[in-house]
Amino acid sequence: MNAERPEVAAAALPNEAADAPQITTVVIIGAGQAGGWAAQTLRREGFTGRLVLVGDEPHPPHERPPLSKAVLSGSAGPETTLLMKPEAFDALAVEWRPGIQVRRMDRAAKQLLLSDGAVLPYDKVILCTGGQARRLVAPGSDQVPLYTLRTLEDAQALAPEFRPGRRVVVVGGGWIGLEVAATARQQGADVVVVEAQARLCERTVPPEISDYLLALHRSHGTQVLLGLGVEGLARAADGRSQVKLTDGSVLAADTIVLGIGLVPNDALARESGLACEGGVLVDAQCRTSDPDILAAGDVAVTPNPWAGRRLRLESWQNAQEQGIAAARSALGLAVDYQPLPWFWSDQYDMNLQIYGVPTPEHRVVRRGDQDSGSFMLFYLAGDVIQAAIGPNAARDLRFARRLIEQRKPVDTERLADPGVPMSKL
Repeated sequence: MNAERPEVAAAALPNEAADAPQITTVVIIGAGQAGGWAAQTLRREGFTGRLVLVGDEPHPPHERPPLSKAVLSGSAGPETTLLMKPEAFDALAVEWRPGIQVRRMDRAAKQLLLSDGAVLPYDKVILCTGGQARRLVAPGSDQVPLYTLRTLEDAQALAPEFRPGRRVVVVGGGWIGLEVAATARQQGADVVVVEAQARLCERTVPPEISDYLLALHRSHGTQVLLGLGVEGLARAADGRSQVKLTDGSVLAADTIVLGIGLVPNDALARESGLACEGGVLVDAQCRTSDPDILAAGDVAVTPNPWAGRRLRLESWQNAQEQGIAAARSALGLAVDYQPLPWFWSDQYDMNLQIYGVPTPEHRVVRRGDQDSGSFMLFYLAGDVIQAAIGPNAARDLRFARRLIEQRKPVDTERLADPGVPMSKL
């Protein structure tokens, strides 16, 4: 799906002074969701210059959430993850460089050295390099097969492992680990989740939601072990793997899946001298410490007023919206990217959504009965909602989002009453 760039001159950018240098070449590094949206946005905003998309994966821009669900279960093919139809991708007139890495950024010369030896000049670069699945560091980790789930190839390799009679050990009780565990269980495999923290998703949700998730997975027959780490791995005489835990117990496994977090791909940025701190630091205009280099998606660490600190958001929403924002910023358009964090996860028949960043300091107001399978928890500072979480409550959570963004005080008694429509609040 290569496309030749249009042979037209780049137009002056909106609000650009006549004597300001024109942008003729933009290179996007990373062809995932953020990179794909950046490319689309550049063209939609009228950029007609040279647009190069470099991706180390062989696939055109695609979405990753289906990998742990529909693609992993086999209910959908890899082609369903594509961000756009092939003809729409072709219409972007992008110079598409699949399976290629950027080895070095020469910021002084404004050139990129590619893994195939090519040298690319640039006026602006947008880093959408994402991240990679964290590997397990433990004795014997090189002795047994270990699966992760980050790419299409990962999903295709893992899917055949999920079938009746197989015992799957998932190391990590965060979002990716729980989604993989749910899919494996639905495919008939016996599943054990091992989580080193005291509760599930401890870094991202309050205890009430951790308890709900624990009950959900146990109700589907998954064994969940909390507060235990992996001390070592070994190959048993029968060919199966063994997982030795920190309490001395040993789990037999046909398949071991690691869901222990994401490592941002910020090595290129660090080696180029850009400011990094657990990812590439950017401002509200998505600019790095070099104003001609921007960043978006899983690799970008952005100031977020809703959290009161910098955040690196690993979400579908952020990949899309920050990719759009970075492209607009590269063109000199007004951008102030300070999103209300939104995250969702599908596990079994449950859809859990989170708006905002709940903290232990917030006052909690419950709406609905947890045993019903659909309820909401609101996290307030005074009478102002700061965050909202709920399973199977998508419609009401859309109203909750409005309340959070409006920052208006609410009547907490009415908020807690399921008989009062959220639209009336």
